[in-house]
Amino acid sequence: MITIDQSLATPVFEQIRGQIAQAIRSGGLDAGARLPSIRQLAADLRVAPGTVARAFTELEIAGLISSDRRGARVEETDVASDDLRAAAARFIGIARSAAIPLEDALSMISAGWAGVHERG
Repeated sequence: MITIDQSLATPVFEQIRGQIAQAIRSGGLDAGARLPSIRQLAADLRVAPGTVARAFTELEIAGLISSDRRGARVEETDVASDDLRAAAARFIGIARSAAIPLEDALSMISAGWAGVHERG
């Protein structure tokens, strides 16, 4: 069950994405399980369909779900890869929201990567 807390600073799409991702990682949603349609989930949560669509898009980028004309299904996942994909999806979302150009975002990743390797 997904719950939305409007009092949080966390955007609604991120609350939806996070709760679905957690359900997948914890085994609450099995591989192959169908998710509600975007319109149905939006109606259930009383949010705009675009909000749910954005959450689903980020889950798809993270490799946690796949979508087609019939709806979205939970993908078979590898937890380590899932965590990295989810972190990447969050980074991309934040960078896009802040209007950071791709080149600058990639430079941030490169600098962070180099810093980690310098420290050992």
